[in-house]
Amino acid sequence: MKRRSTLAATAVGALAALVISACSSNGSTTASTGGSGGSTASYNAGVSQVVNPSTQKGGTLIFDSHASPDSFDPGNTYYAWVLNFSRLYSMALFTYQSCPGNCGLNLVPDLATDMGTTSSDGKTWTFHIKPNIKYENGSVVQASDVKYAIERQYDRSVMSNGPTYYQALLTDPSYPGPYKDRAKNLMGLTAIDVPDATTLVFHLQAPFPDLPYVLAFPNSAPVPPSADTGSNYQLHPLSTGPYKFQSYQLNKQLTMVPNPEWNPATDPQKKQLASKIIINLNVNQADIDNRLLSGDIDVDAAGVGVGPTAQAKILSNPTYKANADNPLNGFGRFVYIDTKVAPFTNLHCREAVEYAANKTTLQNAWGGPVVGGEIASTVNVPTVVGYQKFDLYEALTKPAGDLTAAKQQLSMCGQPNGFTTNMAYRNDNPQETAAATALQASLAAVGIKLTLKGFPGGSYYTNFAGAPAYVHSHDIGLAAGGWGADWPSGYGFLDALSNGNAIASSGNANIEELNDPVINNLFTKSSTLSGGARNAIWPQVDHQIMTDAGILPEVYQKALLYRPPNLTNAYVQTYYGMYNYVVLGVKS
Repeated sequence: MKRRSTLAATAVGALAALVISACSSNGSTTASTGGSGGSTASYNAGVSQVVNPSTQKGGTLIFDSHASPDSFDPGNTYYAWVLNFSRLYSMALFTYQSCPGNCGLNLVPDLATDMGTTSSDGKTWTFHIKPNIKYENGSVVQASDVKYAIERQYDRSVMSNGPTYYQALLTDPSYPGPYKDRAKNLMGLTAIDVPDATTLVFHLQAPFPDLPYVLAFPNSAPVPPSADTGSNYQLHPLSTGPYKFQSYQLNKQLTMVPNPEWNPATDPQKKQLASKIIINLNVNQADIDNRLLSGDIDVDAAGVGVGPTAQAKILSNPTYKANADNPLNGFGRFVYIDTKVAPFTNLHCREAVEYAANKTTLQNAWGGPVVGGEIASTVNVPTVVGYQKFDLYEALTKPAGDLTAAKQQLSMCGQPNGFTTNMAYRNDNPQETAAATALQASLAAVGIKLTLKGFPGGSYYTNFAGAPAYVHSHDIGLAAGGWGADWPSGYGFLDALSNGNAIASSGNANIEELNDPVINNLFTKSSTLSGGARNAIWPQVDHQIMTDAGILPEVYQKALLYRPPNLTNAYVQTYYGMYNYVVLGVKS
C-alpha cells in the first residue's frame, strides 16, 4: 500500500470540520481504550476495542515485513505502514489520536502545543512547539529544526519518496532545497519564519484550512541540519520518539531500543513498553504468516493482512480466529490505465479493459469476499467522506465481466482483435501478483494480451510505476497499485490520484496521467466551498475518473489481521487501517 500525494495550490477547506472537531476535543489527547474499554481476545474485538490492555514493560516486540521500506527517513516516506511505524522514533507537529474506532481519525498535537492559529485571510498560520523536547543525544529541539525538515522536502533528487504538499501550498515554491548550494540555501526557505526557538510562522499561497493534516506527515518531524546526511539519514534518524535506532542493516533488519530522552508526558499518544523492537525486512510472506501464528513474531508490519493459506487456517480454527480482526481498512486496490501509453490513448481501449476484467477472480486474488474485500465499482472507498455508490461498468451486476461490451469497445478503438501491452506489479506482494495474473487471464478472453512485469515494492513508485518516463519508454499500459487517503476525506483520497497537477517525474500517484479539465476544475471549485457542498464535489470527481476509464477498481480492501496472544494494547487505528504501532507491548 502506498499513500502518495501532490496538492493543488488553490485547494482549500477539506476536512475543516474534522480540524474543528479535533481542536475542540479538550482532554482527549491521551491514548485511550475507547468508549467500551479494554477487551479480551475475540474475533474483530480489535476493530472497536483495545485487546489485552496492559502497561507491562519489557520483552522484545518483533515485526516482519515482506518488503523493504521506501525509506525509514521520516521525511522521505509515503508507505502507509512506515508512516505508522516512524512515529516510534519521531514526533511530527501533529498525529492521530491513539484509540480504536472513529476517534482514531481525530487529529491532535504531537510536537505542537495546539492546533495553531490563522490570520484573517487564512494565508498565515502560527504554530508553537513544546519546549524542552529532546533528541536522543540530549540536545533540545528547535523550531528551526522543523523548518529545516520541511526544507529537505524541496529537493526531490534527494527526498524522492515523500509527499510534495509544501511546494504547492507555501510561498517560495521555487526554493531548491538545502543540498545543492548549502551555503546559500540552508535555512533559506522564506515561506516559514522562525521568530524564536519555539515558534513557526507559515506563509501560504492561498488559504488552506487543512494545513495541520499536512503537518501530521512525519516529514514535519524535526531534523537538526548538523545531523542530516541526505539520503543516508534513513540509516539513523535522530530520534524524538519513544525508541531510537540501535542498529540497521539496510533492507535486512532494524533494531530499536528505548530513547532515554523521550518524555511520555509530552508525547501522550505513544507508549514505551517493549525493551527492544526488531523489524525484519524482505521476509517471505508465507514465512511471516507462519511466524505470526506460531507466536515467533508479533506484527506483520505491512498491515495488509495474512495470505490465503493463513486466512484459511485462521477462519477454520476458533483459537486463531479469536485473535484476528477483519476490518475494511480504508484502502482501494486498483489497476491504473495509463492514458498516455498507446493504445490506451484511446478511451474505448481503456473501456474495453473496464468491461473485460473479471471482478470475481480479482476479488479472489485478494482473498475473497470474506477477508479480501468487497468488489469495487468506484475509485473512492466507502470509509471516506464523499463516497457515493455507482456502477458505470457493471462491476456489481456482471462481476464476471461483460465480454460482449468489451469487444464492442475494442472495435470502437480500432483494435477488434485485441492488442498487446505490459502491466507493472509488485512481485514481492503475493496477492498483487495473483491479481495481475487473474487480470491477464480475463483480458486474454477478448484478445488483450498482457505481459506481466514484476518490480520490487521498495522502489516500485520511485523508479518504475511511479516514474512516467520509465512507464512510457517500456510501454507499461497498466500498473497495479493500492491507495489510502492522505487524510480521511474525498479530497485526501482523490486529489493525488487524479488532479492534473499531481503528475510527478518520480513518486507519481496519478499513474494513469489524467489531466482532465473537468476534474481539474472540480478541484478548483472545491476551494470555494465547505461542508456538504464541498463533499458533494467528490462523487463528481470519482464519476469523471471512471468516465475517463483511467482506473480499474478491483476491491475495497479488507484485511485479515492477526494479533498473537502475547501482543498487548492491540487495536485497529482507523486512519492507518492497521494496528496502532506506537502503543503495542508484549507479555513477558
